[in-house]
Amino acid sequence: MRVIAGSAKGRKLKTLEGLDVRPTTDKVKEAIFSAIQFDLPGAVVLDLFAGSGQMGIEALSRGAETAVFVDRSARSLQMTKENLESVQLAAQAQLHQAEAQSFLQTTAMQFDIAILDPPYRKGFHEKLLPLLAEPMADEGIVICEHETGLEMPETVGVLEQKKQKKYGAITVTTYVCRKDAV
Repeated sequence: MRVIAGSAKGRKLKTLEGLDVRPTTDKVKEAIFSAIQFDLPGAVVLDLFAGSGQMGIEALSRGAETAVFVDRSARSLQMTKENLESVQLAAQAQLHQAEAQSFLQTTAMQFDIAILDPPYRKGFHEKLLPLLAEPMADEGIVICEHETGLEMPETVGVLEQKKQKKYGAITVTTYVCRKDAV
């Protein structure tokens, strides 16, 4: 696993071992970041279910101002911290050990981009997407990585589906937050 582009391009990242670990492939990561490349400079990014932190680190490397990493696992956040330090981006990061739902319900932060890659087949998307209305900026982008075959809604409150792309067993669904439309 490595950083694909930006200030930390080519730097290797550590990942946790185990059956629950499913790092985003370089192909999917490149597709996601190519689609949002012009939205990244100066953005505040939420990496929910951070794991090793690779998605938030990629965002920082490509010009995001801040990345907030949320994971319930202390091991995952320790790995994220080590990866941030190794690519010298720790000063632009905030780490929160919390359940995703609890974090979204209590945060006062506003995010320009949110990246969700929760464990598959556990119903996290349907629980969490409605909670993103409050912390997302108007015109903010929500990127959901999920298993192919999962039906994602066209709209969830102020979130409108913008695009969906399949990459084999993985699908990426992108939403835009339209607060002014409400």
